[in-house]
Amino acid sequence: QVQLVESGGGLAQPGGSLRLSCAASGRFSNIYVMAWYRQAPGKQRELVATLTSTGRTTYADFVKGRFTISRDNAKNTLYLQMTSLTPEDTAVYSCNYAGTQNAWGQGTQVTVSS
Repeated sequence: QVQLVESGGGLAQPGGSLRLSCAASGRFSNIYVMAWYRQAPGKQRELVATLTSTGRTTYADFVKGRFTISRDNAKNTLYLQMTSLTPEDTAVYSCNYAGTQNAWGQGTQVTVSS
């Protein structure tokens, strides 16, 4: 069973940067998709970015050019590099694994405020 643990959230100023990490453990399927989602207070959860087992990435329009999803296979870690942050990026960010099973991390809070 895949388990995910996020870290790296915190407080950032508008225009600042943060890097989120999602440490994964367990047995991965040969074909899978990993993703970052976020949920702001009072809003539905929304997809931020995806990274497939073949290395293909996709991004939500609202983060294109600002966020980068990547992974370090040696460390079994998924990353989300976030730049040019705005207050609208404030949310709980969670990573997701979708293979033969589905797994979620506990989430990490990102707050963008001056």
